[in-house]
Amino acid sequence: MTTSDDLPLAVTMGDPAGCGPQITLRAWQTLSRDAGASPFYVIADPALFGDDGETIGCPADAASVFASKLPVIPLSGSLPEFTTGTPDRALAPAILQSIDRAMADTFAGRASAVVTNPISKAVLYAAGFPHPGHTEYLADLAHKQTGDVTPPVMMLVGGGLRVALATIHVPLMRVLDHLTAPKLEHVIRTTARAMMRDFGINAPRIGLTGLNPHAGESGTIGLEERDIINPVADRLSAEGIDVSPARPADTIFAEMLDGRFDAIIAMTHDQGLIPVKTLDLWGGVNTTLGLPVIRTSPDHGTAYDAAAANTARPDSLIAAISLASKMAAQRARHDR
Repeated sequence: MTTSDDLPLAVTMGDPAGCGPQITLRAWQTLSRDAGASPFYVIADPALFGDDGETIGCPADAASVFASKLPVIPLSGSLPEFTTGTPDRALAPAILQSIDRAMADTFAGRASAVVTNPISKAVLYAAGFPHPGHTEYLADLAHKQTGDVTPPVMMLVGGGLRVALATIHVPLMRVLDHLTAPKLEHVIRTTARAMMRDFGINAPRIGLTGLNPHAGESGTIGLEERDIINPVADRLSAEGIDVSPARPADTIFAEMLDGRFDAIIAMTHDQGLIPVKTLDLWGGVNTTLGLPVIRTSPDHGTAYDAAAANTARPDSLIAAISLASKMAAQRARHDR
């Protein structure tokens, strides 16, 4: 039986007018020289990679060509003409086709994980895309495969930190509409399971940030810690999950770097991303917890300006590929 250790990673094309093709080629140029790196293939128009790419018929062919050429599984048709660095709604069908194929390959056991290159939601919205974002689309594809409607959880990995988010892309004025006890409980449970299954940490220690300065300072600077965050932490701690009460957000990340926590759950998007990007701007990875497949992504957008200048850096994609490989291998060991 084929195991995840034997399977290549499926890399999506992303927006071809953005940085995806450049960073994919540059990631392959780096990793193909590393004998210990997992092979990957990209689902794209082979014309994007010229003589550096080689069209393959199926994912199983990736390993045999990876050392000398970037393996490419072609889309069903050629891309329309486009200008690198310029968003183009005509590219939306091809962008989605690449994602669909990567997810299908992974569900079918032909790939060990999905690594997604950046896309532009605005481009997809202009073409009628009905989902809030990339992750929600992946969750919908997973739901169609499994029937599971469990919401995924966003985690950023970089700079020695693992930071999951209790709320994501919502205005600060609306955070409390989304920071509910059931939602926070789901994020904690999902994070704890992922730490064990995908990161190999048998007894994960999870730290919660406070929403307010000084974690509310006993209710004098806010009541959300007392009324929402800490009751959830107390209940799950009683079940045996090692989760802290709300701790001041200005010190908890330093506590993780000192070894106190294995993962942190931040209450807002920027509260979690600022420390990760400050410590590792170029090498951070966005990984989605709670999906039935492993998914990672560079922690940046389409970088149209860098793509137009042909200066896009592959650091974050290389980190995403490496993390996906490690997570897939660990999940296979855990599930045996």
